[in-house]
Amino acid sequence: MPPPPLSASPEPRTVSPPPPKPSVLPYAPRHRRTPADSVLKPISDLELEFYKNCIKNPLQVTNSALGKRRRDMTSKGDLRPSDNSPPKRSRDVEKIADHYNQRPDVGVSQRQLSPIIGLKSFNNWVKSVLIARFAHPVLRSSQDENGRGSGGRGGGTAGRVLDMGCGKGGDLQKWQKAKVREYVGVGTYPVISVYQARGRYITSAAAQPGRQGPRFEASFETLDCYTHMLSEVLEPRMLDPMFDVVSMQFCMHYAFESVQKARVMLENVSRWLRKGGVFVGTIPNDKFLLSHLDNLPPDELSFGNSVYKIRFEERDRRPIFGQRYYFYLRDAVEDVPEYVVHWDNFVQMASEYKLEVQYRSEFHDVYAEHCDHEEYGPLLQRMKVVDAKGESQMDEEQWDAANVYIAFAFKKL
Repeated sequence: MPPPPLSASPEPRTVSPPPPKPSVLPYAPRHRRTPADSVLKPISDLELEFYKNCIKNPLQVTNSALGKRRRDMTSKGDLRPSDNSPPKRSRDVEKIADHYNQRPDVGVSQRQLSPIIGLKSFNNWVKSVLIARFAHPVLRSSQDENGRGSGGRGGGTAGRVLDMGCGKGGDLQKWQKAKVREYVGVGTYPVISVYQARGRYITSAAAQPGRQGPRFEASFETLDCYTHMLSEVLEPRMLDPMFDVVSMQFCMHYAFESVQKARVMLENVSRWLRKGGVFVGTIPNDKFLLSHLDNLPPDELSFGNSVYKIRFEERDRRPIFGQRYYFYLRDAVEDVPEYVVHWDNFVQMASEYKLEVQYRSEFHDVYAEHCDHEEYGPLLQRMKVVDAKGESQMDEEQWDAANVYIAFAFKKL
């Protein structure tokens, strides 16, 4: 495990990564003759069903269905007539949606071949620690609609989780291990990604021999949670009782394109989160981004290494909302527009929605704080962040990329 910092200077402390694994790594060449995903795969039954019911632009499917839902709600008096016109979509939204929709959903074995598998495993470990520390206690204290307390179905915690920005369902297994009773995943932009998340849930349920169904109930919907309210696509029964946990992993920063989007996002989080519930997530570290920008020569606006690159459009103008940069992460993100989340402003805004900050930590510090923990330390090995000798597949460049992010937790007052 890494040694403690050697100095007590006021500079941000540097935590050494786990030592790189010296043995042979999975096949992950730096220079490929063909793209990693160039091998053709047969289309699945789920994908076939999706494309049968999908027109050329998948976003139109969602907007069409959403428009019908909004008209129905307006006729019932649930929305003001002036709210019936759909909001304009920015070019950034289209770029983000296109990027994530076009990324293939590869299997477990192929994911292990990623050239940044060490970083991906570490990020998953951080999310697992965040969920265990802040979501598990709330889920254990939850009561289901029949008042059975923490017993729930099958000895579960009887808690409800809302995953805003669920993507392809990468956190489903984490919530299954948390023994939740019900999971609702909402994809903020990508239609196809949410369809793949549903397929992953169904596949996971089918892979559990001896069970009559999945360990928890799950629903998946597509909605831009930064411009629309959840009640526009989720049935009332899915919003009552309120959720015990709301999770937003690696996606909340897209809401900070404007103050309007940030407020709609926070309203969606707070309105459907019960008192005492928690809001957990991971976002880019504003201090990391802006300090690196400040340290660049005057004629440069980008920084990073072979694993990640961040490119700002300008240096001096730093609005609280809409401060855009472009992010590249090898084998994950291809130069996608993102927005700085100014932490102090975020905390102040969250307080207006009865959300009180409980935790904020850079990823390096999450590791330093928990690597020797009796539960989270062994989890490093189980999640293949390190091997039995404590050695990692992460190199220094992947370790540097990890600290682009922070983990946070808020409590609903």
